[in-house]
Amino acid sequence: MAEHHDARGYWLQEAGPIEPRPPLREDAAADVVIVGGGYTGMWTAWHCKRVEPSARVLLLESRICGDGPSGRNGGFVNTLWFSLPTLRRRFGDRAALEIARAAQAAVDGIGSFCAEQRVDAWFRRAGYLQVSTAAGWDGQWSPAAAACRELGEPDACVELSAEQVAERCRSAIFRGGAYYPGSATVQPARLAHGLRRQLLEAGVEIRERTEVRRVRRDGDGAVVEAEGGRVRAGAAVLAAGGWLASVPGLRSRLTVTSSHMLITEPVGDLLAEIGWTGGECITDSRAMLHYFRTTPDGRIAFGWGGGRVVYGARTRGRAEVDPGVAAATERDLRRFFPALAGRRVVHAWGGPIDVSPSHLPVAGSLDGPIHFGYGYTGNGVGPSHMVGRALASLALDRRDDASRLAFVDSPAVRVPPEPFRFLGGTVIRRALLRRETAIEQGRRPGRLTRAVAGIPERIGIHVGR
Repeated sequence: MAEHHDARGYWLQEAGPIEPRPPLREDAAADVVIVGGGYTGMWTAWHCKRVEPSARVLLLESRICGDGPSGRNGGFVNTLWFSLPTLRRRFGDRAALEIARAAQAAVDGIGSFCAEQRVDAWFRRAGYLQVSTAAGWDGQWSPAAAACRELGEPDACVELSAEQVAERCRSAIFRGGAYYPGSATVQPARLAHGLRRQLLEAGVEIRERTEVRRVRRDGDGAVVEAEGGRVRAGAAVLAAGGWLASVPGLRSRLTVTSSHMLITEPVGDLLAEIGWTGGECITDSRAMLHYFRTTPDGRIAFGWGGGRVVYGARTRGRAEVDPGVAAATERDLRRFFPALAGRRVVHAWGGPIDVSPSHLPVAGSLDGPIHFGYGYTGNGVGPSHMVGRALASLALDRRDDASRLAFVDSPAVRVPPEPFRFLGGTVIRRALLRRETAIEQGRRPGRLTRAVAGIPERIGIHVGR
């Protein structure tokens, strides 16, 4: 078991503490008020100031900026090339390619931000490796590779043989795979803290430890009511991840689940032994995938996206600290890399994931000057930069390429209301786990398991890439 298991995790501990900004204690005014101090909210503020430096931008965060999922995730700065088939089906070829290229530009933009603003977030462009760990998942990446070739981006997804996968990382259970060279990794808490620091230097007003109670339209503008006062603004941006499941008008548009991860002591000798020295971030090809990467000091950070479904927007701590899910994640880590026997797992932690029914990011306008962004489904570090750019354009009433991307104000896919969302999601999660266990063991899943696991797709909710 991990030596430490808490809600904050290793990345925030490594990045070190920061002094919180004062909470909101009075009424205020702004051109743009942003609710949520994660990546989406902070990138929105950053792009607002870049587009209109004179804009008054006020950001409200219930804790400290970056202390939520943005500072605790796997640090995969991924593109959306693996989602290109889904994007094509939903938006058509031209719009899909525009989104995929914008997501690639977001990765590039984060790298440029770190270099230009001197943010030491361990940004490393080493690519993303998707592997199969059972015959039932062989070729899961082939539709993405074909879509990239057909739309003129053949180098965005490169199919690999088992031998080529082993040249990048050897594991007894790895088979074939695909390599996406445009991806990178970061230390997520360092990126969040560095972005927060640059916002303050750019003149963004940040109020932390401020609970927002209500957001409403007021004439041509918006009012955000918080525990310490009200903010009147020309536009409001809701960028608070899973909290949006409590907002009227958005409750039926997303589900909140959870993911857990852990990190080892430095194991540089093992990494050299298995050839995992290039810094690639890796996932398997399950729907409830395992994701893992290395750190500059030779640790393995390993996560599993199979955590429990959250009721509404209330995590009650289970999304952050779940001993059962953490133990399962560690068992899988050691199954992937048996040579870790005797090596220590020093930290385990978890966090909520905002899941859109389309499995794609969503941005749009809820009521005139009130805008929102959510739905990264565990893949938000890179796309949040793109979504933040779109939200900044919406908030500043600029109709440009960023705000015209097809995921902005796209037709909403709905999920059932509570308690059916939680109860149904829990039953389907168990079926998905049974199905994936059977595939790993080389068995055909039972008829009932297949039927229940297939419910989401039959009602228009996408599972997987």
